[in-house]
Amino acid sequence: MAKNKSDTVFFCKNCGYESTKWLGQCPACHEWNTMTEAPRAAAGGTKQGRSALSATMRGTNRLMPVSLDEIELTDEQRTGSGLKEFDRVLGGGIVQGSLVLVGGDPGIGKSTILLQTARYISLAGRNILYVSGEESEKQIKMRALRLGDFGAGFSLLCDTSLDDAVAIIEEKKPEFVVVDSIQTMMNAGVESAAGSVAQVRESTAVLMRVAKGLGISIFLVGHVTKEGSVAGPKVLEHMVDTVLYFEGDLQGSYRILRAVKNRFGSTNEIGVFEMRQDGLREVENPSEYMLSGRAVGASGNTVTCVMEGTRPLLIEIQALVTDTNFGFPKRQATGLDYNRVSLLMAVLEKRVGLRLSQSDAYVNIAGGMRVSEPATDLAVVIAIISSFKEAPVDKDTAAFGEVGLSGEVRAVSMCERRVIEAQKLGFTRVIVPRANHRSLLDIKGIEVIEVASLNDVMDVI
Repeated sequence: MAKNKSDTVFFCKNCGYESTKWLGQCPACHEWNTMTEAPRAAAGGTKQGRSALSATMRGTNRLMPVSLDEIELTDEQRTGSGLKEFDRVLGGGIVQGSLVLVGGDPGIGKSTILLQTARYISLAGRNILYVSGEESEKQIKMRALRLGDFGAGFSLLCDTSLDDAVAIIEEKKPEFVVVDSIQTMMNAGVESAAGSVAQVRESTAVLMRVAKGLGISIFLVGHVTKEGSVAGPKVLEHMVDTVLYFEGDLQGSYRILRAVKNRFGSTNEIGVFEMRQDGLREVENPSEYMLSGRAVGASGNTVTCVMEGTRPLLIEIQALVTDTNFGFPKRQATGLDYNRVSLLMAVLEKRVGLRLSQSDAYVNIAGGMRVSEPATDLAVVIAIISSFKEAPVDKDTAAFGEVGLSGEVRAVSMCERRVIEAQKLGFTRVIVPRANHRSLLDIKGIEVIEVASLNDVMDVI
């Protein structure tokens, strides 16, 4: 029997736009070749399930509106995960009834950090259900033995049926649930393969209603594409409360946890972890880690301080300027915005007279960090000048400031906290914008050099 065209629809994998026919370009996000065919979801199921769940929680026969004055908040709305760095990224702890999506490359540590969180919660006397669609009970047991003992409240379910998992959640009512991963869950109401656009979207919608209706905190593990985004429709990230990404080199031992969306906290916070044999361990002083192994006496290296939320972080900017062998010089930036680096090189050539038009330039942030803050401009400029002139920068000197198109050095926010962080790690001299003079009057024990333009910078270094 031929399939009825009305039984299938086309979804945009990038934004979730729905259409009854295939389109080369999505009308919503204007991306090309992102439309994929999937079965239409059963009508009425979503609304009925949401109303029934909400009505059960309210003790009524139908869904009723509630005023803000009737909603009571307590101090127990957040629960610690056992990892301070994880709590920092979440905004202070796990919020009751929240839906959190954790993404990252395979083997980066997504399952490990959630299993460690499950261990801490179970040892605290709370109930947590770990649903795995990728590993067997014995495989998870072997990994759990490396982390330590678990409490009696830890329960494990290895199944890919979303309906069975939801039934157990509604029956047992655990306080926390981990689903590893959302791409492996199968919703019986959707006639498509696991991991498809329709399956991921509808499965997430079901778990969202469970989290909000029963007040259960649910963590979802999401696979990522080769571009680094969570696999499935982009609407998946809009549905959840928090989206976390694990970053880092798989060959290295350090991992960075970053929030790209957070309804209950800042998206500027990061957590730094070290992968060890017995699981992830927190890095209490990330600045010291970022500067470990720094070359002393080499040209083109400068230390700067960036703000990741409320945390000052010292990083090393590296630059390599060399004569080009081609007619068109090469420019490359790793961890920094390529266009921003090109702009700064143009300012150096125009305002200072540095002839960079016949030189290849490579700029890198050591440690695998990605920074978009303009406060790194001054350090990038100093590193480029140092490499071009083969003049090493003093190893005890740090610099930060924004550079404008006229060659002026502009003020940055939280300048005092940056200087104090540099002082803690043993730096004796710091180059700062002159516009931040007033905020640094009370700081003692470190030499503060104020610059107003790139010409002042040339005189200093």
